[in-house]
Amino acid sequence: MHGGRPRRPSLLKALFALSGVLLAMFGWLASCDGLAAAETSPAAMISDFRLQHGEGRVTLDATLNRIAQQQASAMAEKDTLDHDVLGSFRSRIAPARAGRAAENIAYGYDRFDKTLGQWISSIEHRNNLLLPKASRVGIANATSASSHRVYWAMVIAGDYEARPPTAGKGTRVVGTTEPASAPSCRLKILGLCW
Repeated sequence: MHGGRPRRPSLLKALFALSGVLLAMFGWLASCDGLAAAETSPAAMISDFRLQHGEGRVTLDATLNRIAQQQASAMAEKDTLDHDVLGSFRSRIAPARAGRAAENIAYGYDRFDKTLGQWISSIEHRNNLLLPKASRVGIANATSASSHRVYWAMVIAGDYEARPPTAGKGTRVVGTTEPASAPSCRLKILGLCW
């Protein structure tokens, strides 16, 4: 100190140091937000998309996760993208006891957010994501040992208060290659019933 006054260079150094600390803190907080976005669960991503389009949230369901995992693993094992690799969707979804259900499959991306973007860009897959009254979802992936492709399967379902689905009784099943019963299938495009 000179003459009882604080030296200005020390004050400036302290302010620069403080601003550096604040910038580092803001950078750390921004990276935490990035991590949180990267760690958002697939069910939360699907729910966010559904909420933006007037549909309700979905939660992960153990039965649907198992069905999706079996489908993804079978596609990876056979290295083929096929809804019927393990049999018809209608027979595979029966244990879920849902009144309505749909399935999306894909391969290529190793992250779910990119796969979801691919589904959103496809009208049929988008409609499945927005299945009315859906409340539960199952999501899984598996990697092919031969091609190293990542195969994805998503099963979404709802109407659990309705009676269990039975073949040919007007149950609406969307996103399958199996035709639905005559009353609920007015148009069939690429194996999808509308």
